[in-house]
Amino acid sequence: MTILPVSFYDSKPYDRQAFEEASVGLALDWRFHEFRLGEETAGSAKGAAAVCVFVNDRVDAPCLKMLAGLGVRLVALRCAGFNNVDLRAAAAEGIAVVRVPAYSPYAVAEHTLALLLTLNRRIHRAYNRVRDLNFSLGGLVGFDLRGKTVGLVGTGRIGRVTAELFRGFGVRLLGHDPHPEVSWAADIGLEYLDLEGLLERSDIVSLHLPLTPETRYLVNARSLERMKPGAYLLNTSRGKLIETKALIAALKAGRLGGVALDVYEEEEGIFFEDHSGQPLQDDELSRLLTFPNVLITAHQAFLTREALSQIAGTTVRNLLRLRDGGPWVEGTSL
Repeated sequence: MTILPVSFYDSKPYDRQAFEEASVGLALDWRFHEFRLGEETAGSAKGAAAVCVFVNDRVDAPCLKMLAGLGVRLVALRCAGFNNVDLRAAAAEGIAVVRVPAYSPYAVAEHTLALLLTLNRRIHRAYNRVRDLNFSLGGLVGFDLRGKTVGLVGTGRIGRVTAELFRGFGVRLLGHDPHPEVSWAADIGLEYLDLEGLLERSDIVSLHLPLTPETRYLVNARSLERMKPGAYLLNTSRGKLIETKALIAALKAGRLGGVALDVYEEEEGIFFEDHSGQPLQDDELSRLLTFPNVLITAHQAFLTREALSQIAGTTVRNLLRLRDGGPWVEGTSL
């Protein structure tokens, strides 16, 4: 059996476990690297037929040129987003690009609800108080979700699952999507609106969109002005959907009731790493962390055993098809 060497970048212990379990006995030679892939590190792929990358690896034209010169034939993204890969340059260099477009939508949807419930009911603040033996309830008042209006911006697989979870709380559902799922919306009682209408009517706005030139900074100063006073904003999709400067201005003005983020527009080089014990060099992220009504997690919405298993399984199948000359897993080729 031919052994396929794969250079694996930005690897963490949970990645290694999931991918090793998914490839037992399949003759894949994993070369795990903790550093990220970029032009300056592409030489480490020497001897590999494929590279496996994540959201903060920078697979631009210079990097791809180097990979092609080393004989790399495939870039395998272990995520859905691909804005960090220059697809035109990859095609020009004869390198195929595949991704994992669908893995447990429940992981991201459930994390979205967890962020909202934690922020609204001040669970994080209460937890810290109780550990200090402070059992007072001052400043911990939240609100019932029942009867509130939730606007889902994006109703793809994750957006639809999120809407269905919200439905269990007895909320009113609004949606905005350039490709509306009309029959599904009718089944669950979701009303589609234009973006302005959704922002004006929603008590909670949750983003579930890919990052494209059209969606970059979808949430900006103008759209934040449109939101209801005291509304909550949730983002578990892509950081650059929100213009951070405008978000900070809206928070300082007291226009938002709360903001829960699992992504940040300049997270590269910050998220997934331990920066404790040293000053945070990103001033805007530092400012966001000072607001009592802001809750941030470090891009962990995908991080469940089920999602990791599905990501590894899809990626491994594509690597085997590279080795064996078969077609890519349906829906994964870019």
